[in-house]
Amino acid sequence: MNPGDVIALLITILLPTLLLLYVIRRWFAYKEKQLDVQARVSAERAAEYAASNTVLEQRVRVLEQIVTDAGAQTAAQIEALRPRTEPQPRESEQGQRG
Repeated sequence: MNPGDVIALLITILLPTLLLLYVIRRWFAYKEKQLDVQARVSAERAAEYAASNTVLEQRVRVLEQIVTDAGAQTAAQIEALRPRTEPQPRESEQGQRG
């Protein structure tokens, strides 16, 4: 093998190998960034679920307290939880008035 053959062999094998290694390295860096973004999104969702879970636990505690209280207190608390709206007259009552 003369020096020209060795150089030709290096060019035909070494350059494609280096190019392939470069592409693979970039692909792995891209995948690593992609996984990092997914981890951040998952952490944010977990924090949202934890906050939502806390609110639901508080509501369940209130309901448990209402259920376990005495009858008169229960009725008063249930009424206190209902929205305050003016009662709407029924259609049959409107027809009789007009």
